[in-house]
This record gives sequence, structure tokens and C-alpha cells, in this order.
Amino acid sequence: MKIAILCGSVYGAAEDVARHAETVLAAAGLQAWHAQRATLDDIQRFAPEAVLAVTSTTGMGELPDNLVNLYSELKDTLPATWRGLPGAVIGLGDSSYDTFCGGGELMGELFDELGVQAVLPMLRLDAAETVTPETDAEPWLAQFAAALKAR
Repeated sequence: MKIAILCGSVYGAAEDVARHAETVLAAAGLQAWHAQRATLDDIQRFAPEAVLAVTSTTGMGELPDNLVNLYSELKDTLPATWRGLPGAVIGLGDSSYDTFCGGGELMGELFDELGVQAVLPMLRLDAAETVTPETDAEPWLAQFAAALKAR
């Protein structure tokens, strides 16, 4: 199964998690793909059979700049090829803010609009509790891989 990993990162933590997710999913026998600043055309050429969003939160609960264009393009076009795809979201944030994992929430809402079928609830990684979010994501990623393989 081909999984496209969409990533929004400000200081690099979400990018680290996305790269690690690519490695973990590949080790589980899935074909994961991720590119910084991927466009919708890049993703459509890959022809994903599942999608994973990994994003941090910035400002007042917004998406990082490097994910805003893709988010807007997806929201504006609502590609029919995404309807019914399995997917999930990993949100990074800091629980000391009211907008904890707001970027992840935005991606989850977009996935709902696109008709992406959530296979797991959003994983929320809290910067106030961890310094190794990529390692902390491993059990959830194993569940995600198992859920995809069971489809």
C-alpha cells in the first residue's frame, strides 16, 4: 500500500516525525513517501492509497507556512481520488497553549471534508512532555501500519 505523508513543520520536530514515520511504515512493508513542501501534483503523481498528515501548530492554532499552500489547494479542489482513502493525523503542539494541536485539528477537519476515512484517532504529541516525539510516535505508527495492512 502506498502512503503519502503530508508534513507541516516550523522548527523541524514535525519533519523529524514525518521522516521517522516514513522509515517505520517502510519497515512494516508499506510504501511510504514524503517530500518537504510537496504539492498536490507531486502527491497525485505518487497515487497514494492512504494518507498521513504530520503537522505542528503555530500562531493561534494555525498550520505551519510550509503546509498552508497544500492545505488550501486540497480545500479548494477537494480531489475525488481522496474520497474513501484511509488516513490519520499526527499533531504536534504544546499543551500549555489553548490551541494545543490546532494544526492537527485543521488537517483532521480537512480529511473529513475530503472523505478520508480515519483509521485511528489523531495522535497528539505534547512538547511539554517529550523531547523525542519521533520515538513517542512509534507505537501509534505500528497501530497505523497494522490497520492499513488489515484493510
